[in-house]
Amino acid sequence: MSSTTPESRAFPARTPAFTSRLPNVGTTIFTVMSALAQQRGAVNLGQGFPDFDADPALLDAVSAPLHGGLNQYAPMAGIPELREAVARKVADCYGRSYDPGREITITAGATQAILTAVLAFVHPGDEVIVLDPCYDSYDPAVTMAGGVPVHVKLAAGTFAPDFDAIAAALSPRTRAIVVNSPHNPSGTVWSAADMQRLEDLLAPTDVLVISDEVYEHMVYDGAAHQSVARFAGLAERSVLISSFGKTYHVTGWKIGYAVAPAALMDEFRKVHQFNVFCVNTPMQHGLARYMAEPRHHLELPAFYQHKRDLFRAGLARTRLVPLPSAGTYFQCVDYRAVSDLDEVAFCRWLTEHIGVAAIPLAPFYADAFEQQIVRLCFAKRDETLQLALDRLAAL
Repeated sequence: MSSTTPESRAFPARTPAFTSRLPNVGTTIFTVMSALAQQRGAVNLGQGFPDFDADPALLDAVSAPLHGGLNQYAPMAGIPELREAVARKVADCYGRSYDPGREITITAGATQAILTAVLAFVHPGDEVIVLDPCYDSYDPAVTMAGGVPVHVKLAAGTFAPDFDAIAAALSPRTRAIVVNSPHNPSGTVWSAADMQRLEDLLAPTDVLVISDEVYEHMVYDGAAHQSVARFAGLAERSVLISSFGKTYHVTGWKIGYAVAPAALMDEFRKVHQFNVFCVNTPMQHGLARYMAEPRHHLELPAFYQHKRDLFRAGLARTRLVPLPSAGTYFQCVDYRAVSDLDEVAFCRWLTEHIGVAAIPLAPFYADAFEQQIVRLCFAKRDETLQLALDRLAAL
């Protein structure tokens, strides 16, 4: 019998060395600012989630399948009823028919759908055009696929697409472009002319479009959301991604969907089945029942426009200058009249001394571009917004 003890072994236990796939990724600014807001008792207008609950009718719609035995694996692509509901909504809103059996997949939120789309189509060395400022998952998704993110800035101040710069970034190695409208963080909405310009630009290429449309039902002042589904030349080369969590105030459910032509969706599902396989079953049944009443998404623009207008009116009491907010539930403000601090430092100061948490725009850029602009979220109860505005009035 060996007398060797753990203390006498020649090689002590250790964690093996490894190489990070994402060596430049650390704690996100959202986590940092939310933690600071909680520590300081600040009104958190930084992270983009509502502080109000979902419609009780939706919660009831989920409760029935929870107690009705619908708690096992769903079909890999999603339950047929929910895929059919998505197909009806897309056809009604954008005039394009997708086959719910072959061309729609229910995903574990939009972030998973974005990663799945990138992993499905981007190979090592492929280039993917990303428009800055951009949501923070795009670049890491491309990197994990072995692709090369090619960052192109939206126009400073207006955040409109710079099609000359996009055209210059296209190369024989370009595999895809990621488009986001309504746009996080700026609140800018692409026009029909913008989408047609993109359609014309990509027509002679084999470049795919990954279209992040999670704020599709938050477009204001009577404007219409210009989905890739409206444009034949884009629809045939696009994976359209959206989010039930954003639309129905249930971000913690992490359920979204992807829509694409069958040839693209076949490839998307190959990755999806090994990435997550399937999505929360009772929530899918509840959402399918809830979507039978279209007003739940059709009334959303008016709901959030009220909050946007209330918030913008209150900002008039401050020295913050609001930029246009045509969509999403974000309001960007220029703070140059208040401070010459950089954006991260200003957000810390605002949280610690004024009691309102915001998010800097610089981390949304690959090069940390500074403009003295920060983002505030108005997806909050009216009383929460009023409290934040009362504190911001001190500026």
